[in-house]
Amino acid sequence: MRGPAASFRLFFMADVHHETVFFTGHVQGVGFRYTTLQVAQEFEVTGRVSNLADGRVQLEVEGNTRDVNAFIAALEERMHGYIRRAERSSGRRPAQFHDFRIQ
Repeated sequence: MRGPAASFRLFFMADVHHETVFFTGHVQGVGFRYTTLQVAQEFEVTGRVSNLADGRVQLEVEGNTRDVNAFIAALEERMHGYIRRAERSSGRRPAQFHDFRIQ
C-alpha cells in the first residue's frame, strides 16, 4: 500500500504519547471544553474532552510528547483561574483518535 492511505495506516499502527487528565475546580459551565477544543487546534494533537457527573472534566490527548505537554500547558495557562487541580497520567499506546472533539 502506498500514498496517503499507507501513511494514515502507519500512523494509527504506531504508538503515540497518551495522557489522561482530570481537571478539578470551576471547570463546568465556563466554556472549558470549547476552550480546550480551540487550544487543541493550535497543536498536532488528537483526543477528546468531556464533562463528568462529579463536576470534573476529563481530557484524553494523543500526539508526540512535546506537543501533548505544550498543549496541556497552554490549556492550563488559558484556564488558570478555573482549574484547582489537574491529575495527569501518561503512557504510550497505539493511536486511538483521528481528530479532537468535545463529548
